[in-house]
Amino acid sequence: MTGKLKKYVPRAFYAYIPSLFKGEEKKSFGSTQLYFSVAKKPSERLRQSMGISSEGLTPSQVQHRLELFGRNEVTVEAVESIWVHLVRTMINPFVILLILIAIISFATDDRPGGIIISVMVTVSVALTFFQERRSNQAAEKLKSMVRTTATVLRRGADPEAARTLDDDVTVKGVKTEVAIETLVPGDVITLAAGDLVPVDIRILSSRDLFISQAPLTGESVAVEKDSIEEPKDTQKGLFELRNLCFAGSNVVSGTAIGIVLKTGSKSYFGSIAHTIGSRREPTSFEKGIQNFTWLMIRFMMVMVPIVFIVNGLTKHEWVDAFLFAVAVAVGLTPEMLPMIVTVNLAKGALSMSKQKVVVKRLNSIQNFGAMDVLCTDKTGTLTEDRVVLEKYVDVTGKETDEVLTFAFLNSLYQTGLKSLLDIAVLKHVELHKELRTELDFAKIDEIPFDFSRRRMSVVVSRQQKTHILICKGALEEIYKQCDHIELDGQIRSAEDEVFQRSHQVARELNEDGLRVIAVAYKELPPTQTKYSVADESGMILLGFIAFLDPPKETAAEAIRGLNAKGVQVKILTGDNDIVTRKVAGEVGIPNARILLGSEIEKLTEDRLDEEVENCCIFAKLSPAQKERIVRSMHRRGHVVGFMGDGINDSPALKAADVGISVDNAVDIAKESADIILLEKSLLVLEEGVIEGRRVFGNIVKYIRMGASSNFGNVFSMMGASMILPFLPIQPVQLLIQNLLYDLSQTAIPLDRVDEEYLAKPRRWSIEDVKRFMFYMGPVSSIFDYVTFAVMWFVFKANTPADQKLFQSGWFVEGLLSQTLIVHMVRTQKIPFIESRATKPLVFTTLAVMAAGLAIPYTPWAASVDFVKLPPVYFVWLAGILLVYGVVAQNVKQRFVRKFGFN
Repeated sequence: MTGKLKKYVPRAFYAYIPSLFKGEEKKSFGSTQLYFSVAKKPSERLRQSMGISSEGLTPSQVQHRLELFGRNEVTVEAVESIWVHLVRTMINPFVILLILIAIISFATDDRPGGIIISVMVTVSVALTFFQERRSNQAAEKLKSMVRTTATVLRRGADPEAARTLDDDVTVKGVKTEVAIETLVPGDVITLAAGDLVPVDIRILSSRDLFISQAPLTGESVAVEKDSIEEPKDTQKGLFELRNLCFAGSNVVSGTAIGIVLKTGSKSYFGSIAHTIGSRREPTSFEKGIQNFTWLMIRFMMVMVPIVFIVNGLTKHEWVDAFLFAVAVAVGLTPEMLPMIVTVNLAKGALSMSKQKVVVKRLNSIQNFGAMDVLCTDKTGTLTEDRVVLEKYVDVTGKETDEVLTFAFLNSLYQTGLKSLLDIAVLKHVELHKELRTELDFAKIDEIPFDFSRRRMSVVVSRQQKTHILICKGALEEIYKQCDHIELDGQIRSAEDEVFQRSHQVARELNEDGLRVIAVAYKELPPTQTKYSVADESGMILLGFIAFLDPPKETAAEAIRGLNAKGVQVKILTGDNDIVTRKVAGEVGIPNARILLGSEIEKLTEDRLDEEVENCCIFAKLSPAQKERIVRSMHRRGHVVGFMGDGINDSPALKAADVGISVDNAVDIAKESADIILLEKSLLVLEEGVIEGRRVFGNIVKYIRMGASSNFGNVFSMMGASMILPFLPIQPVQLLIQNLLYDLSQTAIPLDRVDEEYLAKPRRWSIEDVKRFMFYMGPVSSIFDYVTFAVMWFVFKANTPADQKLFQSGWFVEGLLSQTLIVHMVRTQKIPFIESRATKPLVFTTLAVMAAGLAIPYTPWAASVDFVKLPPVYFVWLAGILLVYGVVAQNVKQRFVRKFGFN
C-alpha cells in the first residue's frame, strides 16, 4: 500500500484488507470467515475497526478506496480474442492428429479421404468453439442485473478530491446518490423498500427490515434482518445471519443503514459470476473421448514405426514402406468419430426437442444417459412453487370452517400489501365459493401488521351488531395475547387442559412441514369506533391455519421412474430441513438423514465424500455448498446432473456433468445450463435419460467396431509384413478399404439400441474398450491369417509376380469381415435373429459390401493394382465369413458374461 493511500485508509483497517481480497481465491465464493466474523461484532466496534465516521466517508477516502479495491463491478477472467480462442480450441491431440492425417491423405492422393477428414475437423472445432464462448455471455448477463444507483452517507465534499472523483458521483450533503459502481468497502449505505442490495452489507440499524434472498437461496419467502450481533457460538448458515445482506438480494419492506463489506467480484454475488465465467471442466463424456484418443495415439506410436521398419528391412523399399506405414496410421485413426459423435448428438437433440427439452450443449446428451445421480432444488421442481392453504383446524386439530372464515375476513379486509399467505387464503376461499361469508360482515377498522408485533387485526361487525376483532399472526405472539380458547362453541380459560394441548397441535403441524399461523378473536361493543394495539389483548384463540408449497402431482411418479432407470434423486435446497423432509417423504425420497449447510461447512473433503454417498437431502445450503456437494459426488465416481432455476444454482449447474434448467428460470441459470426444459417437470427427464443412453450406445458401437477391427488389422499387417516377400496390401488399397468401411458406419446414429442396454446408466470406461479390443481384435486377425493361407496355398499367390491377386483377395475379405463386425458388435444378442439393425444401417453395410466385391471388376481396378478374383475364391470367402461370424459371436458372448456389455 502506498503512503498516499495510507493517508485515507486507517491503521485499524489494515487487518481487514486481506480478507477483502480472499474473494479472489480460485475455487471459493470468497471468505465466509469474514462474514461470520463481522456478524459477531457489535456495530460500533465494527465501524471503528473500519475507520468509518457515523457520517460516512469523505470524497477523498472514497476515491482512494476505489483505487485500492476497484469499482463495484462484476469482473470475470479476461475475455480471449476470437482468434486466440480458436487456436486454443484446435490445440487438441485428436484435432491435431486428424489434421496431420488429412495432410498425409492429400499427399498420398487420397483426396476424398482428405476432404472428409477436413470437414470433420472443421465441424468438431466449430462446435467446441461456439459452446465455450457462451460462458462469458452468462457472466455478462449477471453483471447487467445490478446496474442502478444507491444512497450513501458521505461527509462534506473535499474540493480537491471532488475534482478527481468519478463523474457519476454527485455529492448532495449527508445523503449522496451514487452509481453503485462507485461503492467502496466502508461506505455507509441506506436501504429502503424496493431497493436492490448492490453490495455485501453489515447492518448498523434497521426498522422492520425484510429481505428477499430468492436470487441467492431460491426461496421466495422474505427473511427478517436486524443489526443485532450474532452469538460467538452461532451455528447458523451464511444466509441465516440476521445482520448481513448480500448483493443480489432486494428489500421487500422496511429500512436500514449498513456498512459495505465487499464489492464487485469480491462480493458473494460477484464470486458466482467469476465461477460461471471460467471454463467448464471436462465432463465424463469429454474425458472418455480424450482417453480413447490417447489410447489410439499410443497404439499408433508403437505399431506404425514397427510396420515401417519391418517392411523397410524385409522389402528394402523404404519409400513404399513409408507410404504403407502412413496408410496404416490412417487405418488406425477413428476419423469418423467426430461425425458419428456429432450426428448422434444432433439426432438426440432433435428427438428430445419433441419432448419439450431444448439441448444447448450437445455433449450433455450423453452425460444425461450416463447420469446416475440427479440433484434437484425443491422449490418449483418437486413442489408447485406456490403457497397454498393446506389446513384450517381448531385448537384440537379438527378441521373447522369457522377458523377459515375468520382468516378469510382478516385477509380480505386488510388494506396493506397482501402477503403470500393472505393470497393463499383468498384463493382457497375463491375456489370454495360456498365458504364465502364476507357479505354478512362490514369492516369497521384495522390494526396494520408490523414486524415487532408480527400480527395484524381487522375489526368487523356482523349485521351492525357486536364488533369482532379478528387477529392472525405468529404463534408465540398470538398466544401472548390470548387468555381463553374456543372449542365447539364453548369458551374455556387458558388454564384448561385443551389450551395446553393446543401447543402440541401447533408443534405437530410445524413438524409436518407446514407454516402455521394462529387465528384469534375478541368481541367488542358496537359503540367503539377506533381501535389500537391495546385492543389486541384478552383475545380468544380460535385455531390455526397451515400453509404448504405442495409437491407436484407428477413428482413421485417421475422419481420412481428415474430410480427404476438407475438414477438416484437427491435434494439440494436453501430451504429449511423440516419442510424439505416433509416434501421428500411425500415424493418418495429417503428422508431419514438430512445434512445442513452449517454442518457441511465444518466437514473436510474426505468426510463430505462419505456423507454425500449416504445422504439424499441437503438443506439450508449456500450456492458454494451446492457446488461443493456436486464436486464431492464427482470424486465418488458419479455422473451428476443438477436441476435448478436461480442465480444460486448457477455454480452447481456449471460444475455438474449435465446442468438442467427451465424456460422460466433466471437468465444466468439458463446460460449456465446444458439443457433447458420447456416444462418444469421431472417426467420429461426420464425420456431424456433414455435418449442419452441411446446416443451413448451408438457412439460406443463405433468405438468398439473401430478399436477391435483396427487392432486386428494392424496385427495382421505386421505379421504379413514379416513373412511375405511383398506388401500384404497396397497403401492406396488400404485407404480405399478404410474409406469404404467408414462409409458403412455412417448410419450408426440411426440404429436402434436394445432395451436391456437402456435400463441402467452407462459410463465411459477406457478399460472396457481395451478389454473388448484385446478380445475381439485377435479373432479378426486369426481369420485374416486364414485368408493369407488360402491365398498363398490354394491360389498360389506366393510370389511378387502374383502379389496383386493376394492383395485383391485380402482387400475383399478384410472389407467384408470388417463390415460384418458392424452387426456383430452393435448388440450383445445374436445379430439378425434376436436383434436387427435399422434399415439405413443394413442398407449402408450391404452397399459397401457390394462395392467391395465389385471393385476388382471395375474398369479402373488396374490403376490401383486390383485384379479379378477366380469364382472359387468366393466359395472360400463365404466359408471364412460364416465361421468368423460364429466364432466372433461366441467370443463376444463370453466377453459379455465375464465383463458385461457397457
